[in-house]
Amino acid sequence: MQIYLPIAEVSVNAFLLLGLGGLVGVLSGMFGVGGGFLMTPLLFFIGIPPAVAVATEANQIVASSFSGVLAHVRRKTVDFRMGTVLLVGGLIGAALGVVVFNYLKSLGQVDLLVKLSYVFFLGAIGGMMFVESLRAIRKSRSGVVIPTRRKHGLAHKLPLKMRFRTSGLYISVIPPVIVGIVVGVLAAIMGVGGGFIMVPAMIYLLGMPTKVVVGTSLYQIIFVTAFTTLLHATTNFTVDIVLAVLLLVGGVIGAQIGTRIGTRLKAEQLRILLAIMVLAVSGKLALDLLIMPSELYSIGVESGH
Repeated sequence: MQIYLPIAEVSVNAFLLLGLGGLVGVLSGMFGVGGGFLMTPLLFFIGIPPAVAVATEANQIVASSFSGVLAHVRRKTVDFRMGTVLLVGGLIGAALGVVVFNYLKSLGQVDLLVKLSYVFFLGAIGGMMFVESLRAIRKSRSGVVIPTRRKHGLAHKLPLKMRFRTSGLYISVIPPVIVGIVVGVLAAIMGVGGGFIMVPAMIYLLGMPTKVVVGTSLYQIIFVTAFTTLLHATTNFTVDIVLAVLLLVGGVIGAQIGTRIGTRLKAEQLRILLAIMVLAVSGKLALDLLIMPSELYSIGVESGH
């Protein structure tokens, strides 16, 4: 069933969008990521303009993340205090990111920025996660006990310490705020919840136990992406409501399914699956940027008439 998307100015299949929303919802529930790192590039691939994809996908992430958080709250695997500290940084970063996004949009460079950001961040994060996950799997198979958290990292040495009882940590709030700011900027520029950076940072930088990372990440993502959507909608008017609703319906259903799948897999297995998907999306985007367009001279021909 073809429908017309007024803001994006394209016609797409409604069932395709529902399916994409459901797929991303499953990933949200399984990995604690908003799913935007996958959905936004997929929207590029089906013809949605990058500026519209970024702003609209942030809206869908809110719904799928909220659905996933409900399941984690029932299991008491959400560190609300840590999530709130991350959220403070996230709101600051989102505001900065929208300013940069709007400036580059006025220059006509925002599409290139979005795609290059995906290639760089997804490639780097995916590569690091893949290597680390392989090491963790090898150690677990050899019977070596793997430490669940770092005892004396940077977060333990800095001032302004706070106790996070759910995570069993007593660390400085400075690293979580910085992580939040970085994720907020990415949410605004890339249309992502930032979970693909947030989750590794919470595990390896902050030393949080894996069991509370997913729920806490989703909790923070809800508010940062909601704020980002509001800013995009009111400053550059690139949120397509029809597109958002279709993605939202699929995402809410998928998140519940993903949460159930995630509880049946080991932490190392979850991380390596996420890493593979991140690398695959990064590779596809890089390939698209490198391949020469088939209609390279069409603009010049048109202008000659």
